[in-house]
Amino acid sequence: MEIRTVSADATCPVLVAPVFAERTPGPGADEVFAELTWVDAHLEAVGFDGTRGSVAVVPTAGTFRHDTVLFVGLGDEADHETVRQAAASARRALPKVGRVGTTLHRVDLDGAVRACVEGFLLGGYAFDTYRSDPPERTHPDLELVGDVDGWEADVEIARVVAEAVMAARDLVNTPARDKGPADLADRMAAAAAEHGVTAEIWDEERLAAERMGGILGVGAGSHRPPRLAHLSYRPEGAVASLAFVGKGIVFDSGGLSLKPAKSMETMKTDMSGAAAVAAAVVAVARLGVPVAVDAYAALAENMPGGGATRPGDVLTARNGKTIEVLNTDAEGRLVLADALALAAEGEPDLIVDVATLTGACMVALGEHIGGLFASDDDVAARVGAAAVAAGERLWHLPLPRDYRPNIDSEVADMKNTGERWGGAINAALLLAEFTDGRPWAHLDIAGPARSSKEQHYLSKGGTGFGVRTLVELARSMAE
Repeated sequence: MEIRTVSADATCPVLVAPVFAERTPGPGADEVFAELTWVDAHLEAVGFDGTRGSVAVVPTAGTFRHDTVLFVGLGDEADHETVRQAAASARRALPKVGRVGTTLHRVDLDGAVRACVEGFLLGGYAFDTYRSDPPERTHPDLELVGDVDGWEADVEIARVVAEAVMAARDLVNTPARDKGPADLADRMAAAAAEHGVTAEIWDEERLAAERMGGILGVGAGSHRPPRLAHLSYRPEGAVASLAFVGKGIVFDSGGLSLKPAKSMETMKTDMSGAAAVAAAVVAVARLGVPVAVDAYAALAENMPGGGATRPGDVLTARNGKTIEVLNTDAEGRLVLADALALAAEGEPDLIVDVATLTGACMVALGEHIGGLFASDDDVAARVGAAAVAAGERLWHLPLPRDYRPNIDSEVADMKNTGERWGGAINAALLLAEFTDGRPWAHLDIAGPARSSKEQHYLSKGGTGFGVRTLVELARSMAE
């Protein structure tokens, strides 16, 4: 699909125009209201009042230069997220149109072009790989009606970021059968190579030689052995360095601490963190951001095979610390322990891990907000600001040191479960043991990594949550 600008008086089959609360017309919509005096009454009759997320399709019956006007509601005030969601909702309402014009990008908001294009692209995402007769879908050209200075750069950022999010969604939505650790590592490496990102994959023998006891312990019950994918972007003149670490459990049965059957239905998504970091480093490279990035995807399948780790076993992570495994379903922190220790050895300016780590975080924050833990308030503020700019919701949660005894073990340095209460904090405290005291943030995305329903730019299934925040974080560090 093409994205271009056209003059304000251009004609297109469909115009997408913004309307604020109480049907107050925004840019472009004001022209429609002025020329077609019946529009306001029509919108009132169909119950469209401009509230956030509302959509109304109005055929103009040849009385206007656009055949159809699609009004999208922004509510009381526009921000990047309302524009992004409005553009996505418009795309969903137009599944078979070949060309669409919009004035959404002209709302009085810096970055409106990027938000508009990003939402429009993400709203068109669908995962039809496994359908024998997929529905007909078009990829309409998008015309930005009315010139905006510097639009080309904003469109390029939006396109690269949206494609990265969709690439992560594809990986997450792929059934576990078709993405064993080795398969997934190879797919990540191939995508990286296309954009000048180097890749190194550690197999089970290399993992053993490199003392990656957590990853090996989690993967021991599966006939598909674990992998670690290390993707590295090294631009000339890098002004900062980042390490991204992702949990990549390609399927989580719970191991010998077996999950109930219903809880396994969505466990192909337990590698969402790894998908996010792999997609993000490619996006950073495509955008030419002058920040060095290493992404570590810790990939394993947690199964209850004959060689599986047993409750009570003790694993030794890369940095020599030992973890007593009391619940094999608390496995994400075990693979992250190794990957975080490895990342810390590179002495990056900041480490960020992304993981569908705890149901406790989802209980606390729901399906649409991720938990943010950090080594200090400055790190939390930096990562939180990147999330706000990207339109991904995170909530800063505490990391109290007096909770550390919750994970004390009778036989090892720590245990992989704590008290019933504060489960997300207990997990984050374990991860902190493997960061070597470096600046670090942990994103627990157990809720927002998967959407249970289709709305605006989200489809059911994997969301690619975290990609936008990581890319924005890299861009902010370059500044």
